[in-house]
Amino acid sequence: MGVTGEKFQLGTVGALSLSVVSSVSIVICNKALMSSLGFNFATTLTSWHLLVTFCSLHVALCMKLFEHKPFDARTVMGFGVLNGISIGLLNLSLGFNSVGFYQMTKLAIIPCTVILETLFFRKKFSRNIQLSLSVLLFGVGVATVTDLQLNAVGSVLSLLAIITTCIAQIMTNTIQKKFKVSSTQLLYQSCPYQALTLFIVGPFLDGFLTNQNVFAFDYTSQVVFFIVMSCLISVSVNFSTFLVIGKTSPVTYQVLGHLKTCLVLAFGYVLLHDPFSWRNILGILIAVIGMVSYSYFCTKEAPPKPTEASPQLNQVKESESDPLISDSLSTAENGGNAGDDEALKVPMWSSKYSKA
Repeated sequence: MGVTGEKFQLGTVGALSLSVVSSVSIVICNKALMSSLGFNFATTLTSWHLLVTFCSLHVALCMKLFEHKPFDARTVMGFGVLNGISIGLLNLSLGFNSVGFYQMTKLAIIPCTVILETLFFRKKFSRNIQLSLSVLLFGVGVATVTDLQLNAVGSVLSLLAIITTCIAQIMTNTIQKKFKVSSTQLLYQSCPYQALTLFIVGPFLDGFLTNQNVFAFDYTSQVVFFIVMSCLISVSVNFSTFLVIGKTSPVTYQVLGHLKTCLVLAFGYVLLHDPFSWRNILGILIAVIGMVSYSYFCTKEAPPKPTEASPQLNQVKESESDPLISDSLSTAENGGNAGDDEALKVPMWSSKYSKA
């Protein structure tokens, strides 16, 4: 592999690692905020996350840490609003459905993404990769899905959440390739629209789901501290989300999300003494087998990267087969680690996830 290929692979490893660590951190923080302190306003909190992320990126822009690259305004606005809607629908889905059905909703995002990319982008997923994803989804299902209570409204909301989330994540990848913008540039331009969408609907949505008023909540110093910590960590979560999808693919990002789910379950048992059963252990082991096989077949089937292609061309070229765990990552992990969202994202930064 040439120098350019090595830089890309190292960049992918860094993006995956950043996503794992930041997501596990924010889930633990949000779990303390919601479970221990009673702050259950997930959608409003997410709008604050995005606002802080935008402010942080604006400071970085003023410091010339990245270049502002405007492109099609309608695309940016539509993408930002769609992302905000998908987050709201996921939280509504959790509010109207049991936790088990909500977990099934998240599991359905991978096959839905595969179907959409196959139909509209003519992407090919080999039988080995499809089998690996099936093993992964089965394992995560065993570990996380408990009760399955169906209702008409909740089912419709879940279907809409799946569709909007898949489209938003596919757009995250395709926009970066089409307009040749970096993850930072795309996040900076779309953040205001996402934040505004959730800032408007958040208080009403949270009030409907919790029967509480976010503005009437008792903001003790401890609550404020965890909110500030959650917002600061969210900068890394939001940035790494765009970075991972841009460098790999929406499917790989979802596989990474389920890895983080398993790690959050494990951290919850070790650090927070959450209930843990043989079913959780078995499901996590099966999921890990699926993730390892997915990474193996992605590595095996990946087309060889050109050794003398220009850096700009390599950056723009799509990398559907980039593995979740590359050879260099496996080596690094001999002394390293990773973590989740509670899995919970799609938006992985939504605090609702900590309830799963």
